[in-house]
Formats: sequence, C-alpha cells, structure tokens
Amino acid sequence: MITVIGTGTGSPLPPDTEAELATATLVVGARRHLTAARLPDTTERIVLGPLPPALDAIEQHLKEPADHTAQRRVVVLASGDPGFFGIVRALADRFGARTLDVRPAVSSVATAFARLGLTWDDAIVVSAHGRDPRTAVNVCLAHPKVAVLTGPGAGPAELGAALRSQSPERVLVVASALGSGPDERVERVTPAEAAARDWGPAVSVVLCLDESRTLSSVRTIAGPPAGPAQWALDEGEFTHRDSMISKFEVRALALARLGPRLGDHVWDIGAGSGSVAVECARLGAAVTAVEKSGDGVERVRANAAAHGVDVTVVRGVAPAVLSELPDPDAVFIGGGGRELPAIVADCARRARRAVVVAMAALDRVPAAREALLAAGFGCDGVLLQSSRLAPLPGDVTRLAATNPVFLLWGVRLPARTEGVAQ
Repeated sequence: MITVIGTGTGSPLPPDTEAELATATLVVGARRHLTAARLPDTTERIVLGPLPPALDAIEQHLKEPADHTAQRRVVVLASGDPGFFGIVRALADRFGARTLDVRPAVSSVATAFARLGLTWDDAIVVSAHGRDPRTAVNVCLAHPKVAVLTGPGAGPAELGAALRSQSPERVLVVASALGSGPDERVERVTPAEAAARDWGPAVSVVLCLDESRTLSSVRTIAGPPAGPAQWALDEGEFTHRDSMISKFEVRALALARLGPRLGDHVWDIGAGSGSVAVECARLGAAVTAVEKSGDGVERVRANAAAHGVDVTVVRGVAPAVLSELPDPDAVFIGGGGRELPAIVADCARRARRAVVVAMAALDRVPAAREALLAAGFGCDGVLLQSSRLAPLPGDVTRLAATNPVFLLWGVRLPARTEGVAQ
C-alpha cells in the first residue's frame, strides 16, 4: 500500500520512480521532491513537515474508499536511504513493515565517506537531528571515525564549539548539498573554524575524524569496535606511582555502578594513574580526567595512549576546575582530601545519572553520603576487603590482604510528581 522511494543524495528522482508516481493517489515528500516529481494536478500531495500530521493524513487516505478502477496507493519520497535514520521507522511503527515497499538509495553518510576515499564499516553514525547534540559530541570525543547527521541547532558550528576545547586536533569534514553537482561542497575544517561559520541549511552530514586512525584493519562486524574482552584490568596494566592506583576489585564495582557506555560523558576526579578513566573509555564513553599534578597528567595521557583510547586530561584542582567542564553523566571521585564534601556536592549537582566515591578514610564517609542525599540521590555503599593469592617458598600460596576501601555510590532518583490526581 505504501511505496517508499529513496531519492539519493542528489535532486533528480530515481529512474524507476515515474511508473510508481503515475498510479499514486497520494504522494508525500519534501517540497523539492514534489516539484521534481511533476505530478498531475489531480494527484493528492502532502508537503512533508512534522511527521504526526503526515502519518495521520496517510492513514485517513488509505481508509477512504477507492473507486472501481484503482486502489489507494501512497508514495513517500525521502532523501537518501529512508531506512537509515529515515521515515521507514515511523511508517513501520504506524502501518506495519509488511505494508511497505522500500526502495533505498545511497545515504549521505556513504556518499560523504566515498568522497574521501574512506571505508565506513568501522564508523559510528549518530543523529543529532531533532535530538540533544551532547550524545553526538560525546561519541566524537571518544571515537576516531564518526558521522553526525545534523539539524537546526545541532550543526557543524555547534559541534565545533563543543569540540574545540576538548578535542581541537579532530578534523571536521562538512559535506553540503551532496549529489547536487556544482553546489556540492566537502570541506575539511578544525573545530574552531567550524564554530566560527554560518553553514546554512545545505549541510548533509558532518564527519568527525582522528585522521591518524581513520584506516583500520579488515573488519568482521560493522559499527563501533567490539567491547573489551575484559575489564577491571590488573594494576600492572597501568603506569602508576607508589601503588597510587585503584585496585582492580574496587575498579570492578566502580565501573559497574558508573555504567559507562557509548554516548556518555564520565568525569574521573583525582585521576592519579587514570585507570578508571581509561577503563571507562575502553567501554565506549567520552572521559574527562582531572588531575592536579603535572606528572600525573602525563601519566594519565600515557596510560590512555597505551590502551588506544582518547581521554581528555585537565590539570587543575577540584571543585574549582569543574566549572569549566561540560556536565557529566557519571562521576568517579578517587581523591579530594578535606575538599571531598564540596567536590561530591558539586558533582552530584551536575551529574545526570551516578556519582561513585572511593575513600580510604572512613571518617569522610558521612559527609560524602550527606552530600549525595542532599542532591536527591539514592545512596548505598560497601567496604571492600579482599585477599589475593600470593606465592610462598615451597610452591605454596597464602592470602595477602589489600588495603580496605569504602566505595559509596549515589544514583539520581526520578523527580517526584507533585499533586498526582486521585
């Protein structure tokens, strides 16, 4: 009943479209698609804008009785591949996938990578069209090859403004009017250059690249890299100073409570070796590590490089330096001293989902817990005491105790609904 035709990245309609349009009783599409279709005056048409009214109109049209010569036939014209972040999802949800005859064309993402001579089976594609752009920004910070589908308020300028301070070495490739011949533009710019321009409405897609890592080995699975084979790595996997590193038992529970994932932004406060920051990045999140010492900053960077991940490292003292950072989804606090209650309070005020605090001093637990509760978090914690197998002479082993650590975590509670109707 509904034929969905992808028009590709250019303005001309596909060659086989004419026959479908000749028998259509309703054609839905953008104004430029309807103009290119040159429909008879008798054909009903809908200029595609907000989806709900268009879907309602299609449903009403299909319910109307057809005359004796033809049944109701709807044709939807859509840019690129309509099954890739396109209208197919909304149509299938409303009318069922079996009612659709989808004829895809080449997407803007595939075309943009083709213009650069790059494969894109290893790229991550994220849509910022009609969505909060922060997810796209976080993905661009964490991964070397990302395609961003843009929209009003979430275009190259906004993307560049978010990246210029955190990842200025990234290259943004802005592809505009793809497939339109002389009007097509594919431009390489820095985030700062992107932020300074008005790009207009013709942007098709923005690629965010770490050009030192855009070529990968042969892939078996498309999309983002597979998750790490293991996590909570041994302390020996990281460079650290005087055993100043979160033990893997503590790190395992901290990671479980932080829940870092693709599209998230995680803070690691008092990063030390950066072991928590690196592990969050290995699990797909964008990570900002805050460390006050110069040698600590270099140590975090070295550990991130050794594990092949991107971590933004900020030298400074919390909580003062936190005002310069974009809001996080989750926060790990591994240092703080006397400032710990203030750090926890500031992090809890801004974190969207969770705050995890590791403390060796039991005296600091009540104030940290109170700060989490005051910010509207549910709070829980555990004292971690572990003993590891250690060799003894004579080919025997003993249990060697590690230093106990108190792990406290807060999870933001849903906002209460006042005045619920009875």
